[in-house]
Amino acid sequence: MQAINDFILAAAGQPWVLLLVFACCVIDGFFPPIPSESVVVGLAAVSATTGVPSAWLLILVGALGAFTGDNIAYLIGRRIGVRRWRWMRSQRMQGAFRWAGRELRRRAASLIIVARFIPIGRVAVNLTAGATHFSHGMFVALTAVSAVLWASYSVAIGLFFGQWFEHNHLLGAIIAIVAAVILGLIVDRIISKLRGATPTTEVDEEAGEPEGEPVQ
Repeated sequence: MQAINDFILAAAGQPWVLLLVFACCVIDGFFPPIPSESVVVGLAAVSATTGVPSAWLLILVGALGAFTGDNIAYLIGRRIGVRRWRWMRSQRMQGAFRWAGRELRRRAASLIIVARFIPIGRVAVNLTAGATHFSHGMFVALTAVSAVLWASYSVAIGLFFGQWFEHNHLLGAIIAIVAAVILGLIVDRIISKLRGATPTTEVDEEAGEPEGEPVQ
């Protein structure tokens, strides 16, 4: 265990860790299996007791990566739609795309900001916004706001829980990640109550592309 803690501490102080954070956050914008929250929250938990990597740099790099990934997804959706690849055609993802298309027509600004906190939701919203030709300028502005909020939230969770485990960085990171997942599920449930079904539950409808005219 001590060897693992020493490795985590040593890795957290390396410059390449921030490149890893950026890469994970970028890819997570259009490919859900990449766990960007886990990386950001876990490193923030280490930073809480060691000071490395810098929490402010984590927020900056995480926000830049999230913003970049979200806008890459928008361009992918605009160019190829939401049925090109096999993972897009799964029942779960098609349900998410239908949800995103419907919600974009109802309340685009709040959807784009809130969806950043829902792993499947953000990918569906990003791709669907592009596929429906939602205003790119507005999308850029909204994803800038959502990226900063998401990165700040993720780092704050890691800092809060990480400071309890000054001598066990691995345990601190694990507990911080678990707490972030639980809080994410709570947020998802609240959103479900306030806005209707989210993409994690709305998967029982007939598959198809998001309907409707381009969103402005």
